[in-house]
Amino acid sequence: MAERALFIGFGTPVRGREQRAVGVFNAFVEMFGRMSADGRIERVDVTLIDPHGGDLGGFFLVHGTTAQCAALPTDAEFREAMIDASLVVDNLGVVGALSGEAVGPEMASYGAAIGKLGA
Repeated sequence: MAERALFIGFGTPVRGREQRAVGVFNAFVEMFGRMSADGRIERVDVTLIDPHGGDLGGFFLVHGTTAQCAALPTDAEFREAMIDASLVVDNLGVVGALSGEAVGPEMASYGAAIGKLGA
């Protein structure tokens, strides 16, 4: 069961490369479909953010086990896709995250740390 996630955020397409950016986006969706089918990830959520004046245009939230999420950044197909994306979209980044059942123990650890601060 998924206890980790990778947040892959992206901004707006580089001006003049919008058409290629759409192709790269679609390639990401297809890649994550293959990765889910062959067990490299559990699932992916795709989100496009409404215009808001900020740098984030959308993100992929890739869910998986700790091992699956740890392996993804070194997966050759993923690395190639990230290189392609870096040439056509601004503000591309990958951030690891806890999700699902892993959130409860992490919050318990955080609560314990707060308790050490005193009142």
